[in-house]
Amino acid sequence: MSRADRFYLFVTVFLVIAAIAGGVTLAVQHNRNQPVEIILSQTEPPELSGEVYISGAVSNPVIYPLREGDTIQALLLDACVEPDANLSHVKLYIPREGEEQSPQKIDINRAEPWLLQALPGIGEVRAQAIMGYRNEHGLFRRIEDLLKVSGIGPATFENIKDHITVSD
Repeated sequence: MSRADRFYLFVTVFLVIAAIAGGVTLAVQHNRNQPVEIILSQTEPPELSGEVYISGAVSNPVIYPLREGDTIQALLLDACVEPDANLSHVKLYIPREGEEQSPQKIDINRAEPWLLQALPGIGEVRAQAIMGYRNEHGLFRRIEDLLKVSGIGPATFENIKDHITVSD
């Protein structure tokens, strides 16, 4: 073996040993599981006040007052989340100052009588009629089906049509 071959062999063995030692060192350092400190900016959180509209797979889809210290969990508890709700996709929308907000609509397929009574011209008797129709005939397919309910005519429907919606 020539002197050049021995030199290349020595360099190769040295590089292999250095690579193995470096890998072992990195593995040992990585396995120590030392906590990583994350420092966030020290800005003040915005003051929360106002209202939160919660709808979807909840029993009480209404506007809830937002108080200091409220959490999403507390608000969802107030709204009575339904068992089949998909809480992995909760949506929050925060409008800009002065942004036009669409009015809250009541789902006539899910609303309780007390919520139906919040509609213009719907009192206790008409709310019970809506509930009875829904129980007897099933869910409303479109808002115009409300005209089939006893005691709800075109004038009443005209007053509430912009305040109601239907879901499956």
